[in-house]
Amino acid sequence: MNSNLSRQMQIKSQMQAPWSWAIIGGVLGILIACILFAPAAWLNYSVKKYSNDRIVLNDAQGSVWQGSAQLLLSGGAGSRDATTLPGRIRWQIRPQIPYNVHLELNADCCTSEAFQILLIPKLSGILAEIKPSQSTWPATLLSGLGAPFNTIDLQAMLKLQTQQFHLSWLNQQFKLDGQAELDIIDASTRLSTLKPVGSYRIGLQGGTIPKINVQTLNGSLLLSGTGEFTENHWRFRGEATAAPGSEAALNNFLDILGRRVGPRSLITLG
Repeated sequence: MNSNLSRQMQIKSQMQAPWSWAIIGGVLGILIACILFAPAAWLNYSVKKYSNDRIVLNDAQGSVWQGSAQLLLSGGAGSRDATTLPGRIRWQIRPQIPYNVHLELNADCCTSEAFQILLIPKLSGILAEIKPSQSTWPATLLSGLGAPFNTIDLQAMLKLQTQQFHLSWLNQQFKLDGQAELDIIDASTRLSTLKPVGSYRIGLQGGTIPKINVQTLNGSLLLSGTGEFTENHWRFRGEATAAPGSEAALNNFLDILGRRVGPRSLITLG
């Protein structure tokens, strides 16, 4: 009697085993499919969450790994300021052995070659290596971020060039290595009747203490200044003056830029 019961239980267990493995296999298949074919909308959700709604990937299409969207910048949740980059941005994300991630990023309007970014996760943070690149962006996109960009309403073309740029966030400390230049070409603003007010270059030099330098390339508004990144935030000190003959057209703008000391406007940030 007991022998027959034991045999029946063994047969029943053998019949259930294939179904158990089938269920496990099915669950694993679903999980793998979710990872491989995760929709681009999931990436938009993450980007919005961690940027506090300042960066939005509208009309996201494709998958998390390869897709496109319209890039929108805003002042954050509840903000009325928002601007959209012309055309679409396109990305491709490829995990690499053992645990690195390679990102390619293109913008229809602004890049001739894709940004090549290698992300290297660490136990204490993350490293990012950006290969040398060149791109051109409309400054009007910045107005969507709210004050002070929406007040200045900068009209210009932004030419960005990077050289072996490395960023890291390790043990809650930010570090930057490499060089970058941002040229602001033919800048104008609603705060001055003079259009354009000039062209400018912002140079960024990485190192133990990253530094920035601002200089005027040409124009009637003369800008200069230096800054550095310490204690996890930027400090900048500069000044602005009007070229001879442009004082009246730039007077209001100089009042807004910083603290007036005679003909100079002293700019202090951080």
